[in-house]
Amino acid sequence: MSDDAYAAPVTLEGSLARLEPLAARHLDDLVLAGADPETWRWLFGDHSAPERLAEWLERTLATAATGRELPFATVDRATGRAVGSTRFMALAPEHRRLEIGWTWLAPSARGTGINAEAKLLALDHAFGTLGCRRVEFKTDALNERSRAALLAIGARFEGIFHRHMLMADGRSRDSAWYAIIDDDWPTVRERLQERVARFATTAGRGR
Repeated sequence: MSDDAYAAPVTLEGSLARLEPLAARHLDDLVLAGADPETWRWLFGDHSAPERLAEWLERTLATAATGRELPFATVDRATGRAVGSTRFMALAPEHRRLEIGWTWLAPSARGTGINAEAKLLALDHAFGTLGCRRVEFKTDALNERSRAALLAIGARFEGIFHRHMLMADGRSRDSAWYAIIDDDWPTVRERLQERVARFATTAGRGR
């Protein structure tokens, strides 16, 4: 696998969710998806206002153009609308390693299985296609929901980086680090597949 493959745009299709390369055409959907300020509580600045979301998208696409990150729009397959975003970042193909981060989702899409399948799609591409040995995650140490979700999918807690970042409001953030390694991936994949299947069955009954 070439080093360029880590940043190569790709569409990843599931039953509930689709990850597709983030583009300017997603702006209107994402403005709606990101309108609740609470969505941005643990990220870098409040982008709930349309102009702030547009600035975020412009910056994200500019970074993607350098090949340093690969951002996705998270699309609800039932509606065809983008309901959030995630990305591959901290790309280290020479070490067969990357980070999944900057993940956010509209409140209406939470608890629907979309996030679980988005994780499954992203991880399957990282381990199965790119041949990663390690996929990393970091989150605010105060973000108990995110930390619990990472443990629930089988990520290993690896420790706290104290005073790791300065947030937009000036707060000093400690970051909690997690990882999934290739030896763990078969078990993690099975767990995610079972979770997605349960959501898909429930969605089918609702139609």
